[in-house]
Amino acid sequence: MKISIYNKSHQDYLSCWQKMQDFTLARGEHSADEIWIVEHAPVFTQGLNGKPEHLLQAVDIPLVNTDRGGQITYHAPGQLVVYTLIDIKRRGLGVRQLVSIIEQAMMTALAQYGLHAIAKAEAPGVYIQGKKIGSVGLRIKKGCSYHGLSLNNNMDLSPFSFINPCGYQGLQVTQLAELGVNINTSELALPVVNSIVDALGEIPAIN
Repeated sequence: MKISIYNKSHQDYLSCWQKMQDFTLARGEHSADEIWIVEHAPVFTQGLNGKPEHLLQAVDIPLVNTDRGGQITYHAPGQLVVYTLIDIKRRGLGVRQLVSIIEQAMMTALAQYGLHAIAKAEAPGVYIQGKKIGSVGLRIKKGCSYHGLSLNNNMDLSPFSFINPCGYQGLQVTQLAELGVNINTSELALPVVNSIVDALGEIPAIN
């Protein structure tokens, strides 16, 4: 069960989402799993069961109603986005197991930079001192996952004030740069992706 890793750099959200859907619908039982490393232009994304009232005011930033789980969140340059296109049925994984693998990958990466983060069973994602630094949202189709995680590195956090992040009123967010860690986002991707790959027991093919 190979896993291929692609650094797709900066991608438009809508086109990237369409590519994930196309990949998932086209894949067969022997298709290799893939991990995509991406950064997006500024965009709000609303999950399948998202409530429009969590967007608190009209803004110029586009809002995309997408097909992942969860409520509203924000993506922008300086945020690491990792999409996990995994055949969870073939691997014998449940959705909660994959969420835990993704959360643990973010916590493991943050620990390498001296930051202690926790996960919350009742509110998926990763938190430092009560502030959210990493989010998880998945979609399962044909027994395969797509979408994945976002981890705040060095971005403009102010648009998070225009929403209830992930549906939680008053939830504050943070990022590595605010916590004294200054690295580029492609560097941050390495420990995150390596942790996911290790948890899946794979030798990655880098593309």
